[in-house]
Amino acid sequence: MNLKQLSQMLALSQTTVSRALNGYPEVNEDTRRRVMDAARRHGYRPNPSARRLATGKTGMIGYILPTGNSVDIDPHFVEFLSGLGDYARGHGLDLVLSPADALDEETTYRRVVANKQVDALYVSSPKPADKRIELLEQLGLPYIVHGRSEGLAFDYPFTDIDNEGAFHEAGRLLVQLGHGRIALINGQSSETFAIFRERGLRKALSASGLALPPHMIQSLPMTEENGYRAARTLLEQTPRPTAVLCSSLIMALGAVRAARDLNIEIPAELSLIAHDDVFPWLKPENFTVPLATTRSSIRLAGARIAERLAARISGAEEGRNGEVWPVDLVIRGSVAGAPSKA
Repeated sequence: MNLKQLSQMLALSQTTVSRALNGYPEVNEDTRRRVMDAARRHGYRPNPSARRLATGKTGMIGYILPTGNSVDIDPHFVEFLSGLGDYARGHGLDLVLSPADALDEETTYRRVVANKQVDALYVSSPKPADKRIELLEQLGLPYIVHGRSEGLAFDYPFTDIDNEGAFHEAGRLLVQLGHGRIALINGQSSETFAIFRERGLRKALSASGLALPPHMIQSLPMTEENGYRAARTLLEQTPRPTAVLCSSLIMALGAVRAARDLNIEIPAELSLIAHDDVFPWLKPENFTVPLATTRSSIRLAGARIAERLAARISGAEEGRNGEVWPVDLVIRGSVAGAPSKA
């Protein structure tokens, strides 16, 4: 089915159908949904060359994917892409991944923008004063940052969760339960989400006259094996922590394994709280001891990024506004009062 046939079937002009398919804001939501539903039912896909000629748009959103021996693609990224893809598929958008040398991403950014390969880009895992955000500002392509960067001299559009607030609340709960030795298994210290989480825990401890000394922090890429190694390092100390905050449910798997290998009982001897990105295949309530979590869906974040990118492409969203999502603290069986001998 071509555009003309789809338009005739819907009794709409070709211009209206084209604008609905391409997300133009002047098309009302009911009409847009009607057009999108009909396009899906009848297998209509816009011809990319014709769409580019008619609208100047590719219908594609892009991501520069760092590659190399030092780069691991973790399940958090895959889950995020699933949410982004869910929205893109339902709104006539395609996703383009452009591989780049992790040590020279700028070249790929410049090439993708110069060749007009995509209508917009998103940036993930931002670092302080992130040069990718500065570059996109210079290049003038619509973009959204998943997360936040500190140290930039301008505002920029982002969607993030309240990492600092989440770990502040988790730390405050542990302090209220009598824990004085609280450790942190964090993501890499070069990334701002990890900086915010450490900052939140430090503030909670400081408010009660407690500290987070260097030997109580482990900062590593978020894998199960790293969670195990970090937990072993912390739990083999004397005195050992009575509670651990973990930046990833996947790292928490390793932490639980380490506690089991050392015959440390959760929660009687060790309380554990992890950040939960709501993986459908890894549920905190299914751990041997149901795991307390700071909870936020990374899949929903992916869908929201795609929604905002589509709006920026169409002109429905402008400016440099950021949004910060609150994070739920879910109490389960892995937390208890500090051991009496601690």
